Amino acid sequence: MDHFADRLRAAPQSRLQRGAAAEALALARELARRAQLAEEPGAQPREMPDAGMFAAADQITVAAHDLALVLGSDAEVAEAVRLVTEAQKRAGV
Repeated sequence: MDHFADRLRAAPQSRLQRGAAAEALALARELARRAQLAEEPGAQPREMPDAGMFAAADQITVAAHDLALVLGSDAEVAEAVRLVTEAQKRAGV
């Protein structure tokens, strides 16, 4: 996850505009959703706001760290890693 966030921070604005930032935001929202559901089962998860393309890396970092605190099994960790890896490939960074 840190590698993906670092790559986003180093990416040119044109790459972010071509979809890397949108992919990062989608990942951050999914990670945040999963963390909220683990912390508050049955509650309606709140959607992470779009803070702009230059904040996408920070949003991934925060959401991933929040999720890491509540993951309960190796399988959940593996699933989170898979989500990050796939998002990074789609983002092209």
